[in-house]
Amino acid sequence: MAPKDLSDKALQAKLTSEEFRVLRKNGTERPFSSPLNEEGRSGTYHCKVCHTALYSGTAKFDSGCGWPSFDSEVESEKVTRIRDISHGMIRVEIRCTTCDSHLGHVFPDGPTDTGARHCVNGVCLTFKPDPI
Repeated sequence: MAPKDLSDKALQAKLTSEEFRVLRKNGTERPFSSPLNEEGRSGTYHCKVCHTALYSGTAKFDSGCGWPSFDSEVESEKVTRIRDISHGMIRVEIRCTTCDSHLGHVFPDGPTDTGARHCVNGVCLTFKPDPI
């Protein structure tokens, strides 16, 4: 079964209640609550639902916003951008293209040449360190 075809019931059995709330109900975790915010090792960040590689550790930077931040995705087609006008704001939501899970938002205020800051809920990601 493809990840987009998983039912809410199947995903609720696979995910914690917080993971389900953020990934499938477009929630936001508390800032500074994810251990991935402090992760600095070389490796790859994968979608918690479908395990698609989304971000490289080399793209990660400390934005001070309280969520893991990246200046680019591994491949542009891995992350879908959607205009988000909820909560009285105009933002760009980012979702995993493979399974349509909510990841966070991308902002045009990043400090690198890309100018992007992918502000990702850590609960949406699994980190796989590179072999030593």
